[in-house]
Amino acid sequence: MRIQFMMKNLKTHIVMSAGIVSYMILLMMRIPLANIIGDAGMGLFAPAFELFILITLITSYSMSRAMSGLIRYRVKRERYRNAAKVFRAAFFLDLVISCLAAALLLVLATVIADVLVLEHLSRMALLAAAPAVIFAAFIGTFRGYFNGYGLGVLVAHSQYIEKISMVICVLLCGNAFQKYGENVAALLLSDSYAYAYGALGAMLGVLLSQIITTIYLLVIYAVYSVTLRGRLGQDMNKRLETQYSIQKMILSGLIPLCLVAVFSNWYMLFDQRFLNYYMNMTGQGDVRTRQWGGYYGRFAVLIGLGTAVCCLAVYPLIGKINSSYDREEYRPMRDRIAKAVRRLSITAFPFTVYLAVLSSSLIRLTYGNKSASIAAKEVSKMLVPAMQKGTILILLFGFSFLFAQLLYKLNMIRELFFTVMISSLVHLAAGYLLIHKLLLGVNGLIVALILMFGVYASLSFLFVSRYVRYRQDWLAGVAFPAIAAGVSGVVVFLLQMVLVEAAGDLVTVLVACLAGVFVYIFLLMALRVIGEAELSRMPLGFFFILLGKNLGIL
Repeated sequence: MRIQFMMKNLKTHIVMSAGIVSYMILLMMRIPLANIIGDAGMGLFAPAFELFILITLITSYSMSRAMSGLIRYRVKRERYRNAAKVFRAAFFLDLVISCLAAALLLVLATVIADVLVLEHLSRMALLAAAPAVIFAAFIGTFRGYFNGYGLGVLVAHSQYIEKISMVICVLLCGNAFQKYGENVAALLLSDSYAYAYGALGAMLGVLLSQIITTIYLLVIYAVYSVTLRGRLGQDMNKRLETQYSIQKMILSGLIPLCLVAVFSNWYMLFDQRFLNYYMNMTGQGDVRTRQWGGYYGRFAVLIGLGTAVCCLAVYPLIGKINSSYDREEYRPMRDRIAKAVRRLSITAFPFTVYLAVLSSSLIRLTYGNKSASIAAKEVSKMLVPAMQKGTILILLFGFSFLFAQLLYKLNMIRELFFTVMISSLVHLAAGYLLIHKLLLGVNGLIVALILMFGVYASLSFLFVSRYVRYRQDWLAGVAFPAIAAGVSGVVVFLLQMVLVEAAGDLVTVLVACLAGVFVYIFLLMALRVIGEAELSRMPLGFFFILLGKNLGIL
């Protein structure tokens, strides 16, 4: 029975966290893709993919959220005809927005490539992103429809299908076009075209994944529409809402979500522009594309995976906090916020420390057999110190995510928008000063990101704590996990020094991390940060419970 209960909880958690897991799949896709089309290919793929993500945050993510709430409200009151009108209105509105965005991408591809990101050959991938935007809008509209009818499992399935098909299509198309591009490069006597075609193929793979997911959702919609037609006959509501009123409601919910989502995620485009400008000004323009590709395809992946794990750790508690708030159970709500902070600290601190200590081994592992090449060594020379400084972003992003989600769940949209805008302006100002003016390069980039997420985490924490009168226990909730992670990090560092030459990077990372986690959990028990209840829910927790009781620390 216990195993069945655990499996059921795991299945529920996977469905609820489909967005975060899908994001992790996208991140992991970049490493094999970078090894196929090269770091330079990733540098040309990055602006197209980031613009695709930004536009889909509007047409897919925000539209889905805005329309699903409107549909859910009407379905609960058995106003099925009005719910159907919401779907049609959202579909039309999303189609218009996505077609306009696709047209702008087609017309402005060269301007974006030459002016925004300073990468002329990235225009090929940008052109391929245009039709993908339209299909992504269809996906978002259908997901909003299914969410509105309480069919979140279908939405989760579509997210996994989208991301798995994206990985397969991107890698296959990237490889095929990279080989074709090498022939073109040989004719034109320029290696850049091989990477440009590789980036184009990768973006066409994204397009194919959107088409596959759209077909899947169309089939599901066709099957479910039979049930819907039966419900329409049960609708006794005589008042039909107008198309204008529905579109007005959709836009009123869509615009705040769009602004928050876009301003929270557009920094990668500006960072590429900042770094490319720095490389051109310092006479390194010939390697700028490869340097950014390494940053985007390796550094950002490792940091992003750490932040995603932190988000997964606290995401289930966010819903429980919101439920307590809706029931006006403020004391349990504050207790759950404290629990979320403690869980986030327990997860984020070891990731921050271990990634910094093992940065050189992890970067080499991302290159695989290519780690000994001259190009890989040049990029690694930049990435390793960046990793050592930038892992603090895992901690800052984790707290930003937690408290930004709480702002959204507590309907503090104005405070959330203010937080997003201020942190974005801080990032732009710091990037311009540190990179454009002081020419600090990647170091300036890391500092600008730290300032951005530091301001984001601080402001969102301040707003939430004041609104719900929450007081943080800094000692047990933050300081003790940090101390335990730091001590276990010393163990990881010593093992890395001893093992890396003799056993290789993979064995070093595995052994060092396992030893570090063992020491870390032991210290958490000794400091009374976690107890038997938390350990019982962990893998191999029974071993630590037995150890703790024998030593008298539990």
